[in-house]
Amino acid sequence: MNKKTKNFNTAPLPFMEQKRNFLKDFSKALENYPENAIYVDLFGGSGLLSHTVKQLYPKARVIYNDYDNFSERLKNIAKTNDLLGDIRDILEGYPKDKKIDDPYKSAIIQRLEKEDKTGFVDWITVSSSILFSGKYHLNLEEFQKATLYNTVRMSDYNADGYLEGVERVADDYKKIFQAFKDNECVVFLVDPPYLSTDVKAYKSYWKLADYLDVLTVLDGTRYFYFTSNKSSIIELCEWIENSTVGNPFKDANRSYVTNAVNFNATYTDIMVFK
Repeated sequence: MNKKTKNFNTAPLPFMEQKRNFLKDFSKALENYPENAIYVDLFGGSGLLSHTVKQLYPKARVIYNDYDNFSERLKNIAKTNDLLGDIRDILEGYPKDKKIDDPYKSAIIQRLEKEDKTGFVDWITVSSSILFSGKYHLNLEEFQKATLYNTVRMSDYNADGYLEGVERVADDYKKIFQAFKDNECVVFLVDPPYLSTDVKAYKSYWKLADYLDVLTVLDGTRYFYFTSNKSSIIELCEWIENSTVGNPFKDANRSYVTNAVNFNATYTDIMVFK
């Protein structure tokens, strides 16, 4: 008997800039694309776009570029759940969403020190549990200096069936693009780290030149491209439309979603598809 897999509407672990708020528009737009195409997720991130395509189009070949090694975090979910369970025990009875003072903070740091010696800690997931909303720290030293808050999740994480049937690769997006660019059946999913946005949780730092280089994969291809109003990239391309470069967004469709960073700050996500 075939095992039914869960259709995740959000990544099973915290991930910056994941496209959960775009899934409705993304799924609707996918109806205009072949169900048996090759979908290449050049900047796979949490894999949520790849997972969604495979759930909607089981016959499609979906290739997920796991450059940030999200799979390692998925593989270690049991360890992460154990760690967060111990932190919940430490904070039992402690007020929710409040600053964590000693001796509770010291006890949490000691538990993190113990976990750090095992060789793997999912610092991003830990960040979402004991830091203020939108804050991320990536090592023990940063947590030792940080102000902690009781935002710990009360249930375990689960990724059963996530990315099932999806092909994982881990390489420079340019190499992957070169391997598929001449295939008439390919659709590229292009979701690079956002320009002018905190990219601390990503593996590499993105400069303007890196961001502009991505536009070359849109020329003459079928694609979904994600950006935000912080980058002004669409306005830039419209400005240079009459130049020799041309505007890769000309005649493409667009969808917008407004996101809250915290209580006072928002930005608008943009999905362009063609």
